[in-house]
Amino acid sequence: MLDQLLAHAVQWSSLPRLARIRQQPHEVQARLLRGLLRRAQGTEWGQRYGFQEQMTVAAFGRRVPVNTYEQLYPELEKVLRGQTNVLWPGRPRWFAKSSGTTNARSKYIPVTTEALHDCHYRAGRDMLALSTHLYPRERLLAGKTLSLGGAHTANPFREQEGASRAGDVSAVIMAQLPSWAEQLRTPPLQLALLDEWEEKIERIAAHVLRQDVRVLAGVPTWMVVMLRRVVALAGADNITQVWPQLRLFLHGAVAFGPYRELFRQLVPDARMRYLEIYNASEGYFALQDQVESEDLLLLLDHGIYYEFLPADQWAAPDPRPVPLTEVELHRPYALVISTNAGLWRYVVGDTVRFTSLAPYRVRITGRTKHFLNAFGEEVVIENAEAAVAAASEATGAAVRDFTAAPVWFTADSATSRGGHEWLVEFAPNTVSPDLTRFGAVLDATLCEVNSDYAAKRHRSLALAPPRLRAVPSGTFEAWLARQGKLGGQHKVPRLLNSREVLEAVLQVATIAASRP
Repeated sequence: MLDQLLAHAVQWSSLPRLARIRQQPHEVQARLLRGLLRRAQGTEWGQRYGFQEQMTVAAFGRRVPVNTYEQLYPELEKVLRGQTNVLWPGRPRWFAKSSGTTNARSKYIPVTTEALHDCHYRAGRDMLALSTHLYPRERLLAGKTLSLGGAHTANPFREQEGASRAGDVSAVIMAQLPSWAEQLRTPPLQLALLDEWEEKIERIAAHVLRQDVRVLAGVPTWMVVMLRRVVALAGADNITQVWPQLRLFLHGAVAFGPYRELFRQLVPDARMRYLEIYNASEGYFALQDQVESEDLLLLLDHGIYYEFLPADQWAAPDPRPVPLTEVELHRPYALVISTNAGLWRYVVGDTVRFTSLAPYRVRITGRTKHFLNAFGEEVVIENAEAAVAAASEATGAAVRDFTAAPVWFTADSATSRGGHEWLVEFAPNTVSPDLTRFGAVLDATLCEVNSDYAAKRHRSLALAPPRLRAVPSGTFEAWLARQGKLGGQHKVPRLLNSREVLEAVLQVATIAASRP
């Protein structure tokens, strides 16, 4: 059968390479860095820093500065305006547009031909190979993969003929998929690339209603919206009645723990499986390669050279990342990457911890700017999502979204304590949670997974119990719409050390609650 032949073909091309990543990680990364330096040595950046294939890792670290997006932006702007050979040979035809999660200003990440084919598409084939290898009896490729993404537009910096285009990285990828891959996915491009999110959901739901969907791929937040609409249009009780062969969800962008119970309700089939991917505008970094563990295999031959910034270096004026050979288990690191798209020693902003060094596997822990540390508690996103997942399981609640921020000391009380306020949106038409119980489990779990939080919470001397508020259904979606971030890979900031986002979401919730 054709689907089985295709499965064997992608496995033949991908599985040996993934085995090499596991067995020879340092050799793979050293060879990749030499290739990047060789290709870029004639660019402005390469000449500025003396790139050559023989440059050592130590010399590369001494000569080339570590860059945030803002620091690299003067060079990126040249590329956006059409200048060639700045950071990478030639000029890219595409840019991945990312608004980030705390900054309204869009970021534009170059997507070169090499990055598209040797990173994003290669990793996509790897995920296809692993999926069919791990679940051979499900015949995943005999049906369609429902993938949700964003849209793309012209590059606003260049309006002349032949200008590059910009858009959500998922839209950039879908717009140029090879024909064989396009045959596997749904909906068609004219629907997939619609930029009006409400219209997109409605039209895609109507289109896929009677298709044989076997795989879902996308952000859990927006996949929930899609599945509910399909169920409603079909007049069904759950999505299994619509797509009886649905077997796999490839999910990314946000941690899946808080959504697990919700998906159990949406897809009440014991044969349903879930695999995590870790991709971003800057590249496809890792994927889940084991059924029994949710740890993510770091992809080391996909056009990205990795370095890792220890937590004590995140705010340093001259940060010193370490190479892969020097990382340690369970320490928090920020990703620093050099890529075949011309990002050199670029701080992505994501944080990870290594769960294995042979092979190199990671867990995503959050963002360098997204954590709660107003009182020395150092709560990272990984802690928060584990706590929400535990509270959901304990109460039978299904969480749609959440955010948390500090509650500051007040000057008018000698007994005032700091704390955290959580806004939680629960899925509609599900179990009404006991907020007191939910908050207690959330608090206890945070104490279990974070010793700093536990110390501050001891006898409530320094940190008060978390304050929970349930907000009406649709609140976070409405807030995203107000920010112009509805759909695609946009997501709600989970943790911030300011109350700006929480207060804005609370304002939306108040308006929603006041409507008849």
